[in-house]
Amino acid sequence: MTTTAPSNDTEQLPVRLPELVGILAMMSATVAFSIDAMLPAFPQIGTELSPDAPNRVQLIVATFMVGLGLGTLVAGPLSDAFGRQRVAIYGTILIVICALTAAFSPSLELLLVARFIQGLGSAGPRVASMAIVRDLFRGRDMARIMSFVIFVFTLAPVFAPTIGWALTAGFGWRAIFVSFAIFTLISTGWLLLRLPETLNPANVRPFRPALLISGARELVSVRNTLLATGAQMLVFAILMSALMSSQQVFHVVFDQGAHFHLWFGLTAVLSAGANLVNAKLVMRLGMKKLVIWALICEGLFTALVLGLSASDTLPPPWIFPLGFIWFTSVFYMASFTIGNLTSIAMEPVGHMAGLAASIISAVATVAGIAIAAPIGQAFNGTLVPLTLGVTLLCFAALALVRGIDDSES
Repeated sequence: MTTTAPSNDTEQLPVRLPELVGILAMMSATVAFSIDAMLPAFPQIGTELSPDAPNRVQLIVATFMVGLGLGTLVAGPLSDAFGRQRVAIYGTILIVICALTAAFSPSLELLLVARFIQGLGSAGPRVASMAIVRDLFRGRDMARIMSFVIFVFTLAPVFAPTIGWALTAGFGWRAIFVSFAIFTLISTGWLLLRLPETLNPANVRPFRPALLISGARELVSVRNTLLATGAQMLVFAILMSALMSSQQVFHVVFDQGAHFHLWFGLTAVLSAGANLVNAKLVMRLGMKKLVIWALICEGLFTALVLGLSASDTLPPPWIFPLGFIWFTSVFYMASFTIGNLTSIAMEPVGHMAGLAASIISAVATVAGIAIAAPIGQAFNGTLVPLTLGVTLLCFAALALVRGIDDSES
């Protein structure tokens, strides 16, 4: 069954709005859960699979994200040609196979290969969920729904580290990968049982290289899409820099390694509310204005933390409270930017939502990781490298956002 026309009228949606948000959020959470649940298990994985080079364990996140980014380039066009549901199904199959392979990997090398392919598969549910939102909504309504989806999505970081910690403590780190397979089967099953195909037959684009190339050229020619995608790339680099360094920061800088999963969950709880605030404010103020203010506030606050860290004038009792507030602010800023920037980027290209979602996600993910990795590797036991990188990225993203045409944002 295929819907014949997208609509902003919630009475015409294929399912009730709360259930739609739940389905899309759980599909998106496949990615967050696959990352955040791993973080508490890094020491155990390093001890077993890479005792001589424990830092290599960080590649478990990096390889997954690279696979995710590259996979979106294929998942988007496939979803435009064959529908959102099929792409989600095929992605789920890859995720389950590779998650189970990783669970029984005897070496870190095989584990990394499995994680890379798992990332490729995760692109299916991720892109499908973004394209479904664009199929059903427009403009600020789309940004509002994105905010609701991201709010539910942010619940994954609340529970994922604790779930990963509990599974590692009770059954060993390999059980975490088994949980990835179970989680993905549940989310995709919910989609298939409750939500009909949303791709409008008029927007079907055959999977042919010539059409893909022409679609990519059209996307590149849209100024707002380019600027919003570039800004999203920089925001994603900020988020991944903080995420990849999080365990080291809490362990070395904050001396809170034993309680990392709890503090990380609290960060997610505190920042989750920003998505609900954004859902209300975006209808009044617009997407661009909210993104600008979020980047200004984060850039100035991070510059303050950078100055205090570099000058070494902050009293030791204040290091953790201020650092934790700053760390939380990064995720808070992301709540006011990523969904809005995605909506701005996709608004002019609704007739090829799948391809647009794939390119936007691929660029933001792969380029964002390329920027974030050196920042994370520069960790020296202080917040200086991380806060310096975040400050520069905030103001670079701000410069791009200011160039966006106000008429569509």
